[in-house]
Amino acid sequence: MLLRSSAAADDGFAVRDMAPKLLCDLTQSYSPHGGGGISTYLREKRDHVLAHTPHSLLQIVPGPYDKVTVKGRHIFAEVGADPVRGSPNYRFILRTRAVRALLEQHRPDVIESLCPWVLPWTAIQHRRAFPDTVLVAGYRTDFPNAHVYRVGRDLFGTTAGRALRWLSYGYAEITYREFDLVYTLGEDAREALARRGIDQTAVLPLGVDAELFSPTRRDPGYRAQLGLAGDGPLLVYAGRLDHEKRADRLLAMFRALPPELGAAMVLIGDGKLREPLVAEARADNLAIAFPGFENDRAELARALASSDLYVSAMADETFGISVLEAQASGLPVVGVASGAMPDRVPPGLGLLGPVDDTAAMAANVERLWRADHAAIGAAARAMVVERFGWRQTFDRLLGELYPQAIANARARRDGRGGRWFRRKRAVGDVVAG
Repeated sequence: MLLRSSAAADDGFAVRDMAPKLLCDLTQSYSPHGGGGISTYLREKRDHVLAHTPHSLLQIVPGPYDKVTVKGRHIFAEVGADPVRGSPNYRFILRTRAVRALLEQHRPDVIESLCPWVLPWTAIQHRRAFPDTVLVAGYRTDFPNAHVYRVGRDLFGTTAGRALRWLSYGYAEITYREFDLVYTLGEDAREALARRGIDQTAVLPLGVDAELFSPTRRDPGYRAQLGLAGDGPLLVYAGRLDHEKRADRLLAMFRALPPELGAAMVLIGDGKLREPLVAEARADNLAIAFPGFENDRAELARALASSDLYVSAMADETFGISVLEAQASGLPVVGVASGAMPDRVPPGLGLLGPVDDTAAMAANVERLWRADHAAIGAAARAMVVERFGWRQTFDRLLGELYPQAIANARARRDGRGGRWFRRKRAVGDVVAG
């Protein structure tokens, strides 16, 4: 089944005119088992587009082999890719010709690139062959700092890490100037792009399903089901169990809690640290459960609502969907004062401490538990209900950001893009050449 675009005939896109379009999501950061924020975003966007718009949606992601599934206006295309070393739930597409073939076959009106490596340039090359294509990028992680610098510093030292970060920002500058619009998840990342001369940007807050994630999902028998003893707080974390998320710090924090607190903890997720952490917790007889990745969103909602405090040691959180889901479930948050966490957990909704200070995190857990944690959790939920929701996210994306990208693309085609477009064309030709 082919869903051909109408880009050449119609530049209008705003929700009010509802002209059907073929939209495309393109990402490496997808996993059906263990997927994080982008996997959630892809699922929620699919549901919104199909339920609330006349548009069709093509989603291109890595998979174990080439497979295209068509259900009505939704095309889900998996491109065969090898697993990422050390992260078995993720795969990395290197077969860009297969991606180009899918794009050429379906000719999407708008391509939204959701990761920084390889695939953005696949989209750029496609647009050069089909100039009517509109390119939007989601700059969801300040990857030169959060990923490249951290890994480079740990492997080669601080000086080398800084050099690699500088090179990565140069790559980001060259890449994202090719896009008609780049959105970030917060003002900090937008300012980081502005310092590199990338100013065709917008901020897109993500959302949470506050009906699904709700205190009404609480199950008093959940703790016993996990086999966890104690009558103190049940701490919960949901996300990847890897070095980036600093999952090992949660075990160190748990060891620092006073035994009389009667705490237990459940770490929901998978990743390369899961097996070592399970072995460590069992060896020391810690009251910690590792149920693995929860694919059932209703079961995840039950787990969160049945816990007492949400904990995260993640220092480079770019938005924090998992934090919002916990807050919607009525949980206070204990985290670190870094990344997007201060925005998600303002004063009165939890406690934040220094990065990697597990003793301070343990003290904050005890302090929050002995405070009126139920009232704090209720306030956290009220904040989420008022400010965040997937409907607001996609209404803004489709009703404001995409139309702006289309206007920018029209200016590019008409030669009216100004300094930004002229400069990006020059540096982009160097990379693509």
